[in-house]
Amino acid sequence: MIGIIMFVVALFALLIGFPVAFTFGGIALLFGVWAEGLDIFAFMPFRIMSIMQNTVLMAVPLFVFMGLVLQKTRLAEQLLEAMARLFGGVRGGLAISTVLVGSLLAASTGVVGASVVAMGLISLPVMLKYQYDKGLACGTICASGTLGQIIPPSIVLILLGDVLGIPVGDLFQAAVWPGLMLVGAYILYILYFAFRHPEAAQAMEPVEGQSRKEEIIEALKAVIPPLALIIVVLGSIFAGIATPTESAALGGIGAILLSLIYRQFSWKLLYDSAFETVKVTAMVFGILLGATAFSMAFTYTGGDYLVEEWMLALPGEKWGFLIITMLVILLLGFFIDFVEICFIIVPILAPVAELMGINMTWFAILIAMNLQSSFLTPPFGFSLFYLKGCAPDGITTRDIYRGVMPFIFIQVAVLASILLLPELYGF
Repeated sequence: MIGIIMFVVALFALLIGFPVAFTFGGIALLFGVWAEGLDIFAFMPFRIMSIMQNTVLMAVPLFVFMGLVLQKTRLAEQLLEAMARLFGGVRGGLAISTVLVGSLLAASTGVVGASVVAMGLISLPVMLKYQYDKGLACGTICASGTLGQIIPPSIVLILLGDVLGIPVGDLFQAAVWPGLMLVGAYILYILYFAFRHPEAAQAMEPVEGQSRKEEIIEALKAVIPPLALIIVVLGSIFAGIATPTESAALGGIGAILLSLIYRQFSWKLLYDSAFETVKVTAMVFGILLGATAFSMAFTYTGGDYLVEEWMLALPGEKWGFLIITMLVILLLGFFIDFVEICFIIVPILAPVAELMGINMTWFAILIAMNLQSSFLTPPFGFSLFYLKGCAPDGITTRDIYRGVMPFIFIQVAVLASILLLPELYGF
């Protein structure tokens, strides 16, 4: 039972605010020494070395760098302005344009905080100006900003690929249809809301002196550069020309070229992007090292066998395991971050899934879709904090919480469709 006690203590420490990496590392040290003595960590240096030599994980800082460079080039601002003019004449058109821009930003940057803040600063005031329902406006921005967790290239998919031993390129390909299904479901909900409440999702007035043709040309000018980068990065992976790590490097170069095209490049932009990349990467790898020590202690104390026996004894066999797993991850997402879930929960569940003969790519996409919800679920959904931090004074926390609830239900519905109809998504 030592492993289970470890797990409970770790969750409690995270909930009261201890730093994640030190929580996992410290608890592993305390319980590992108590259970087995210092010899339990004899192989820890080799594990650290294998992590640092892992070429798959090299894609993490490269994709983060690509996203940060694009964030600083006013890409989101130009996309939102162009899309708003394109769809502004439709009821709910501003919210629809926010979803479409969110999906493009997801595929080109994948930085949730950057996407939510950019759309919160640019799109939210315009929606409020046209008297959009505050909940719809806030929910649309938060949900659209989290699309980067399922639409490739996604940091979540890279981490899951490493933890589950699945080629990242396969996960990227498998995530395309679920991601598009989610975007489509968001748009259908917005159209339904606008139909039921036309006064709460009004159409945008056309720009004076600008023809429809000119609006379309302006929109294409804003969309084509990031779309070209997406095609180059993902196309090189899907075509087998480059590995995800190589395409991430290509994406970094492409982001710098786009900053030149948008005339936003400066050495300060390059330095700031590199500095932020180092901070994010250090955080991810710090958590990974702590999680590695934790999983080693958890395994040596027999915790994995206990979990395996319990999971295998669930009623319904494979389906019982999958339903319970999805519920546990969904509930944990209310309180802890996706990185901790990837590195602590998933390695415990993966051996059981393999024993049951579950398609591991399908299992990874189910987890990724589930983890996306963790950015929206109160009380600790990061998207909610990002939006609250940049929202005008008239927006309350209650508005944000009320607005995200329908989008959480949409995500759960899409997750259920992937679980119950895997053949629909090619699994």
